[in-house]
Amino acid sequence: MEDADSVIWLKEVDDPSRFGVAVHEDDKITGFVEKPSEPISNLAIIGVYYFREGKDLMREIQYLLDNDVTGHGKEYQLTDALDRLLKDGKVFKKATVDEWLDCGTLPAWLQTSGVILEKENHGHPTIDGVKIHPPVFIGEGIQLKNREIGPNTAIESGAVIKNCHIEDSIIQSDAKIYGSKLKHSTIGKRAEIENVKGVVHAGDDSVISNE
Repeated sequence: MEDADSVIWLKEVDDPSRFGVAVHEDDKITGFVEKPSEPISNLAIIGVYYFREGKDLMREIQYLLDNDVTGHGKEYQLTDALDRLLKDGKVFKKATVDEWLDCGTLPAWLQTSGVILEKENHGHPTIDGVKIHPPVFIGEGIQLKNREIGPNTAIESGAVIKNCHIEDSIIQSDAKIYGSKLKHSTIGKRAEIENVKGVVHAGDDSVISNE
């Protein structure tokens, strides 16, 4: 950090078109591109930054707002502010991390949940009639009856799950699931799922039934 005006933490990703990325020469950053359509760099900006002078960044962000400078989806892009600082002669250096857990898509959210469950190694209760395959997280006040839960499944408090087989899934609080076999699924708060098999992504308060 001693000879840098800013340090940006980066991580190599498979699909850089989803992220802001940095172009570099050795440890010095030479450019920023938001959600590149061409394979210009696979080093994603992960959202961890160091700025020697925060007021410089605030000045450039204010410039974007005052002049309505927008990019992808008519959104204001932090990478535009960073690029203006770079063109003003500020020295940007890169730093990297060994692990970055992304939640930007449903598959990424599920994968990250599985990694966290493995790391945290939660214990789980023994429940008659329920076979549990760790790693799992089972919150408080959950009603479980019959069949199998896990692996890589997080169930938040207040959920009711009966006669189900659920794996690699996230079940949010107070959801109710009956007679279903779910995998790679995300079930929102207070959603009700009945007699469903396969992959389901249900938002809060959804009702899905296959009678």
